[in-house]
Amino acid sequence: MRFISLMSVGSLGPGLLQPLAERLTQRLGAACSIQPGGFSAEFAFNRRRRQYHSAEILKKLLRRPGSSGSTLLAVTDVDLYVHGLAFVFGDSQRPRGAVVSTYRLRQEFYGLPADPGLLQERLLKAALHEFGHTYGLRHCPHHSCAMSAASSVEQVDLKRPAFCVACAASMAD
Repeated sequence: MRFISLMSVGSLGPGLLQPLAERLTQRLGAACSIQPGGFSAEFAFNRRRRQYHSAEILKKLLRRPGSSGSTLLAVTDVDLYVHGLAFVFGDSQRPRGAVVSTYRLRQEFYGLPADPGLLQERLLKAALHEFGHTYGLRHCPHHSCAMSAASSVEQVDLKRPAFCVACAASMAD
């Protein structure tokens, strides 16, 4: 059985982690737990970019004690980047950890009214995508697969919250 430990990073609003844990359990057949005591992301802030370096957050996440044998999944509300890209919805390090951000998944970022249900759906897709990377999956050419690359929220919306047959088979190996 797979184990996922969820943790908040930054000032994530209440109510996002529990539904995500439940949906990841359904989709992956994984045991999900929510870890208390998240941490601030301020140490990873890049003043010039006005964004947070996801690799720095991952380093700190993976140095935390406990959760042995679990994949660690941090959920944050800050704007993430990696070198060479304007932003990322998430980042991962195989085999143990990933971080996903709600920042650009929220309707409010695009000047639209909040939609908590749509945010949960997008967050699940981003979490599945990064979780897949922790298991060695690469980007998938099927646009509806959770493992397809997404450089815009519209591309996230085109995905299904599931792996295609080929990616699901790779996860089972």
